[in-house]
Amino acid sequence: MKLKVLMVCLGNICRSPLAEGILQSKVNSERISVDSAGTGGWHIGNQPDPRSIAVARKYGLDISSQRCRKFSVHDFDEFDIIYVMDKSNYENVIAQSRNSTDLSKIRLLLSEIGSSEIEVPDPYYDSENGFEKVFQMIDKACDAIAEKLERNTI
Repeated sequence: MKLKVLMVCLGNICRSPLAEGILQSKVNSERISVDSAGTGGWHIGNQPDPRSIAVARKYGLDISSQRCRKFSVHDFDEFDIIYVMDKSNYENVIAQSRNSTDLSKIRLLLSEIGSSEIEVPDPYYDSENGFEKVFQMIDKACDAIAEKLERNTI
């Protein structure tokens, strides 16, 4: 059975598409699938932000075929692990949980690396450099996640 991981941010155009692409590039796609969603529905059907596409491309990843979608309660049934980018996303996803099983699936992305920073900042209103910083944070967390998934310690 394939393990399914969901990455969640606010609009599903900056951070979670990067997290989806980065983690997918680090895991065996026959064993693990990765998707992303946003807690808000403003960008449904759109590509990720051009700045996310550009920073991903800089590191050899193509996320341009992704399409934004909104997180729904049904995602708890579809996914085994749900990573959120910040406390606001965490609270929004928790608010939709139905039971303790749903709750047990939700994690802050940076909690996997024991970072002093627990939130991946939203680079939407930031410069190009903000996207680079976010890419590096997510990449580091995804390294740790991929390693744990390979060892089955998640």
